[in-house]
This record gives sequence, C-alpha cells and structure tokens, in this order.
Amino acid sequence: MRVGLLLYFLLSVTLAQTKVVLLGTGNPNANPERMGASIAVITNGKPYLIDFGPGVVRRASEAFNDGVEELALPNLTHAFVTHLHSDHTVGFADLIFTPWVLDRDQPMAVYGPRGIKAMARNIIRAYREDIDIRINGRQPQNTTGYKVNATRIRPGVVFDDNGLKVTAFKVNHGEIEEAYGYKFETGDKTIVISGDAAPSESIVEQCNGCDMLFHEVYSLEKFQLKTPEWKAYHSSYHTSTIELAEIATRARPKLLVLYHQIFWGATEEEILKEFRENYKGAVVSGKDLDVFQ
Repeated sequence: MRVGLLLYFLLSVTLAQTKVVLLGTGNPNANPERMGASIAVITNGKPYLIDFGPGVVRRASEAFNDGVEELALPNLTHAFVTHLHSDHTVGFADLIFTPWVLDRDQPMAVYGPRGIKAMARNIIRAYREDIDIRINGRQPQNTTGYKVNATRIRPGVVFDDNGLKVTAFKVNHGEIEEAYGYKFETGDKTIVISGDAAPSESIVEQCNGCDMLFHEVYSLEKFQLKTPEWKAYHSSYHTSTIELAEIATRARPKLLVLYHQIFWGATEEEILKEFRENYKGAVVSGKDLDVFQ
C-alpha cells in the first residue's frame, strides 16, 4: 500500500511538471528567425497555446522534433488569444487546418476577446471548398478536427480543468478595448503572460511573485530615434525596457522573460543592458524554441 501511494505521488509530480515553450517571440516585422507571437504552456502532458502568430504550427512541429513530445500537432486543441492584432492571429487558419489534416480529430477550443467567434466562423467559411473535398473526396479524413468552439472571454477565470486554472485580465494596449493578459496556475507553477501591453498595473497584481513573467518590450534607447508619430504610438501601446524594469521590480517574478521584442537595430545584449541598470532580478531575452521549466 505504501509503495502504491509512493508511486501515485511520483506520478502526480511528474504529470504536474509545467514547462513553457516560446513558439514565436517576434513582432509584425517579418524576421525569419522570430515567428509571430505565440507561447505554449504545457502541463499534465497537454499544451495550451497563447496567441497564434505566423509560423506557429511549423514552430510547434520543430519543437516536437527537438523532443517536446507534447507539441505533436494532433495535441494542439486549446488556445487563448490576447487580442486580435494580425501578428498574433494570422496563424489561426494554419492552426485550424494543418493539425486536422495531420490527424487531429478533436475540435479546437479557442478563448479570446470580442470578435474571436466571427474570426473562427469566417475562416471556416473561407475554406469550405477545402473542407468539402477533404471530407467528401478520396482522402480518408475525419469530420471533426477542423471545427472550432470559440468562446468570448471577460476578465476572470476563463478555464479551470485538468489541474489548470487560467485567469484573463485586462491590459492597456492603446485604443484596443479588449486586450488581455493571462495567468496560468498549474500544480507547480504560476505563469503570467502580458500579450501586447503598455505599462499595466494589472500585470503587477496578477504576477505578485509569480514563477515566470513573459512580457513584451521595446528598446528605450532606439525609441529616441523614432519620429514623433511613432513615439506617440509605441509609448501608448507598448512597454519600454525602463518601464518594464519598474513593473518587474514591483511584480517580483522569479524569472522575467522578454518576448515580442522590438529591437529597432539594438542587440539582445543592449536590451539586457538597459534592464540590468534598472532591474536586479533574473531576466532573459527569449528566443523561438526556448524552453523554460
């Protein structure tokens, strides 16, 4: 009996182990080394995506080939959207159809702001010819894996299942009324993801000593070289290195990971130098396919 309990405990610990894979750390610039914004939180053997920028499915497949077995394409069944900007969502059609063609038989469950249902519905409509020929032609294709169950979210707990609780909270992203960050609480980790955000007090409140904070950022030094119009835009939609250093100092994450980085010609080392002068905690510049656990 004691041996059985010990085995159960060890199995529970193994299943609960959480890891985070960066599938895309880029921005709207078409950098082939950084795909569009997308993060995979993997817990209890299941992946949960946050955003699906361009390249998301290929990066997931690459991570699988690198040994992240949970990111096998048929397993991509759950996703959470921070906001509907194209650099966070143009991979949606790829995420719907490619895993389906490669044997996913479960409908996608997608959670996001107002407009996510219409986006899903219109993508399905746009590909109706493809769906028809795959199901009714000679290809042995299942009839369920392309479907999408889209749910519009509001602030609060939006998912609570399989030992995972996901909380959505509003962030400041300029004129966009429904931009969200997410907090993932698993059996062993608390992970907060900013999405696109100007400095937002909600991130400090939700992190509050969290294990990992994934936050967007731009180089303040290179910002000084931008035109007044672009300065006005970026300062109201995004977060500079100095602003994020202040946020992280109060949020106290065990690890701060930079993604959706806007370099404007700065190097990773220059970005990190701006942090080290203003933030004493652990911080890394995230790259596509980095794994944190």
